[in-house]
Amino acid sequence: MEKRKLINNSFSIITNRLAQSVSTFVLTATIARYLGAEALGQYLLAFSYYFIFVSIASQGLKTLFTRELACNPQKTPIFLTSGTCLQLIFSLIGYVALVIVVFLLPYSTETSAVCYIMGLTIIPFSLSNITEAIFQAHEKMHLIAISTVPIYVLRLIVMIWAMQHYYNVDFLSTVLVISESIILVIEWALLTSIVKPQWQIDKAFIWDSVKASRTFFAIEGIAIVNSRSQILILSLLGSEFLVGIYGGIVQLTQPFLIIANSVATAVFPSLSKAVNQGRENQRQIIENFIEILLIIALPLLAGLVIIGNKLLIFLYNPNFAQGSTALSVMALTLFFLPFNRSLSFLLLANGLEKINLREVIVTTILGSLASVVLISQFKLVGAAAVELLMRISGFSQYVYCTYTRIFSLNVWQIIRRPLLVSTLMIPVLLILQKINLNFLLTLLISSFYYLLIVGLLVINKLGSPQAIWSKLLNKG
Repeated sequence: MEKRKLINNSFSIITNRLAQSVSTFVLTATIARYLGAEALGQYLLAFSYYFIFVSIASQGLKTLFTRELACNPQKTPIFLTSGTCLQLIFSLIGYVALVIVVFLLPYSTETSAVCYIMGLTIIPFSLSNITEAIFQAHEKMHLIAISTVPIYVLRLIVMIWAMQHYYNVDFLSTVLVISESIILVIEWALLTSIVKPQWQIDKAFIWDSVKASRTFFAIEGIAIVNSRSQILILSLLGSEFLVGIYGGIVQLTQPFLIIANSVATAVFPSLSKAVNQGRENQRQIIENFIEILLIIALPLLAGLVIIGNKLLIFLYNPNFAQGSTALSVMALTLFFLPFNRSLSFLLLANGLEKINLREVIVTTILGSLASVVLISQFKLVGAAAVELLMRISGFSQYVYCTYTRIFSLNVWQIIRRPLLVSTLMIPVLLILQKINLNFLLTLLISSFYYLLIVGLLVINKLGSPQAIWSKLLNKG
């Protein structure tokens, strides 16, 4: 039953994040095509400020509440009402801070206005993080998908319609605020149908939560600034045009990050419970997790390096081809990300979040110093190089701490199948690059070939499809 629940929760979260990723990806490409790279740069810059401040204001509480409620589900009514009150305070502080920062920086009036409007999304998104933490802790992730996926699809349709009718980025930002508010209302309606809120503010709970979440707030805040620092520095040392091209490059790695974060979110409750079940159980979970992510990441890395230039032109427009070298450098981060994402959650599950804090501090300082030098000299390629440098820094620290504080990893067991899949993919990608087919056909052929390899690998490991289904039913 546990395995079936894990599969269902993983599928729900992946569906939610995939819908979010696909809609963001399509929106990015559509803005580039209809409004141009500069407008895309304004949108992505505003989204970066929103994302930084919403993450600082909410992700610490979300992580803490998920962990605590997974072990103490009877406290859900208190977490819902008092936690929401605390989150509202933090989100208002976050929006005010965003407005002050953007006002003080030398952006144009148009860019600043987009940032102010989109920043309002901090409030509904932060509040919905509390409801989603409760859904995750109770392992009812399907309710998150029900609340969000239809709205993501509808939002995308409205935004595309708006661009076709010559609405600007301000209107797109307003649509984002309204859509996140609707998601909040839907999630509250679903949650209050299964949980009876305790309509009383527990001041002691709020104060205890603030103290307990300090490390989580610091980790999330520094990590998010770290992840968005290249866009911010590019906007200050370059232009919104370069931000638009860089944002288009980053979007090509986002599908993998969405899948990685979704699976990690679904696995985290089980990983937290496994802490009391022995190190070997944790080791098995984390090694399988890393292997699955590498099977996705390494073939994607090969594809972005070999056919990335044509992909940029196909998705956006010829102006984005100047980012092909930066894309190749950025693709190298895909080797390190599966380890970083998996091991960070492993440390959190074992109560070692201070190691995560140390990692993001060291990596952020390193990235900030490198950004000023590399971006000022090499612009797009410099930004991509900084991203790679930070991923290597995180990888080194996470692996070292895992080996010294928890357990060692069977590296060959983890990487042998991902290496096999990517090695089989490379010749086909090179052939497709040489014969110069229609790019859509190239994508379809390479995707089908990848799915065929992975399917054969799964059958080789688990048996025939009938045997796999039988095992799932028996274990369920």
